Amino acid sequence: MKSEGDYGAAKVMLRPASPGTGVIAGGAVRIVLEMAGVENALGKQLGSNNALNNARATLAAVQQMRQFRDVALERGIPMEELWK
Repeated sequence: MKSEGDYGAAKVMLRPASPGTGVIAGGAVRIVLEMAGVENALGKQLGSNNALNNARATLAAVQQMRQFRDVALERGIPMEELWK
């Protein structure tokens, strides 16, 4: 699921990517995602160029991310139904 994080003037947008894509992001967003163990994601820095604020905004966005199995459990359907 798409997630966004804000910290000060820094805004970060994260989206899941297809398996095998890897982390497509720049600067602090890439570093935080790789250290968080995210394997496939697309990231974009919006607003500020401040590396520390972008890193903090990325952390806020990562904390909002959910996995497919969590969404399926909330909806009460099998994971395979999410892609239909």
